[in-house]
Amino acid sequence: MHETATMHPSGVVRMTAASALLLAALSVAPGLQAQGLDDPEAIEKIIGSEVQEEEVEAAADTGRVIRAIEATGNNISTVRKTTMLDKVDIVFLTDSAVTEGGPPPEVEAKLQEHKDEITQLRQELEGNAMLYHAIDSRQILLRDILAIEFHDRDVVIYAAAKPAG
Repeated sequence: MHETATMHPSGVVRMTAASALLLAALSVAPGLQAQGLDDPEAIEKIIGSEVQEEEVEAAADTGRVIRAIEATGNNISTVRKTTMLDKVDIVFLTDSAVTEGGPPPEVEAKLQEHKDEITQLRQELEGNAMLYHAIDSRQILLRDILAIEFHDRDVVIYAAAKPAG
């Protein structure tokens, strides 16, 4: 024997009334709706930190970039745990952009050596709303992130890209 669940008519009326009230509230008070992530104020609230940009050539500071790449394994768990920062510094390695032929040979060699860790780092960055929105708000693709380094409550993100605009 097959039974069908039915709802008492008063339950249907209550659900319909609740749905109507919710729709009315949303149409009367648009401020209750979620802000889009295109809004600079919303992005600042999510990031909660000062975001600065800097342009350098990887060739000019190869040692620092290589040290950051070598520390990727340790920094993966730090990215996962990071919930608050004082400052996010995004360093655009302009000579490492694909349009410029990619990173200098010694940086490229380190990237290949730590390829799996860098892939995992990018996944962790995508999973950290604060860091992801800092990157995304500057129109940087995750595939262009080469390394990251932490200094107490400050972070430096190295990107093989040119600034947007």
